[in-house]
Amino acid sequence: MDTSQLLKGVLDLAVLAVLRNEDGYGYDVLRRLRTGGMDEVGDASVYGTLRRLYRAGYLTSYVVPSDEGPHRKYYGVNEAGRTKLAESEEAWRAFAATLDGILRKGAAA
Repeated sequence: MDTSQLLKGVLDLAVLAVLRNEDGYGYDVLRRLRTGGMDEVGDASVYGTLRRLYRAGYLTSYVVPSDEGPHRKYYGVNEAGRTKLAESEEAWRAFAATLDGILRKGAAA
């Protein structure tokens, strides 16, 4: 199964989830997603998602100087982002349960 379309549909939720308890910069978020099992997620997709979520008002950002290269832009989930995460998580769980039922019983159920 081609997971690229599935990733597009859940990347906002996944990014908000990995930032829920700890702020992170772009590569750090990408690493957390891949460590969590989203091996096929692309760099550009994550960076684009971070920028989009920030513009939508779900993330805060700040810059931290780095001694080992360019400064890092960190992102964190704000109150609006926590609300969006809770709503999206609820919708995901309902959708996953529905699809699971269809897969287990078939369309004739």
